Amino acid sequence: MSIRIVLADDHQITRQGLRSLLEEQQDMEVISEAEDGRTAVRLARKLAPDVIIMDVSMPDLNGVEATRQIVGESGTTRVIALSMHSDALFVTEMLKSGASGYLLKDCAFEELAQAIRTVISGKTYLSPSISGVVVDDYLHRLSKADFSDSDVLSDREREVLQLLAEGNSTKRIALKLHISTKTVETHRRQIMNKLDIYTIAELTKYAIRKGLTSLEK
Repeated sequence: MSIRIVLADDHQITRQGLRSLLEEQQDMEVISEAEDGRTAVRLARKLAPDVIIMDVSMPDLNGVEATRQIVGESGTTRVIALSMHSDALFVTEMLKSGASGYLLKDCAFEELAQAIRTVISGKTYLSPSISGVVVDDYLHRLSKADFSDSDVLSDREREVLQLLAEGNSTKRIALKLHISTKTVETHRRQIMNKLDIYTIAELTKYAIRKGLTSLEK
């Protein structure tokens, strides 16, 4: 039986290239594509794929938050991060969110195929260059309390924060999340109070610094 795969990346040319390569594998099948994290979450619920190849930096809902939701809802779907980011922030946040693998976009396709087969067997796969980042970050965390101020935010508050940082209005956020504008305003007020940040400009800087969104589109 083929490994059923969903590709989540906001660049169409990347998805097309991956689809072409993956479908040459006799044991793999690309069943759908997503251009943002929110679509990936919806497809995971609808299709229950075996593996989702997930970009980390995507608009609307980033790969970290999408992975958190997908893994939290499914005990079978595995997520492999495929990213241009090699710094510890992105790697550790993806792993904390439940990703089973992390590779860089400059890896050879053979490594991605190996990673897919590895996570399907119930193991974790990290690119060799990423393994060092994870070890270094772990050793660093041993020397101080492992606490992130972003942990004080709920999943929904992180979603709202990303959308605010990306320039969405209160009404637009309400439409995207299917909640009322009053609820969005409540979330924004709670985010500001929890982080002790009271301007959209500073919230945007914070979101970029924490990897919730990116200036790169």
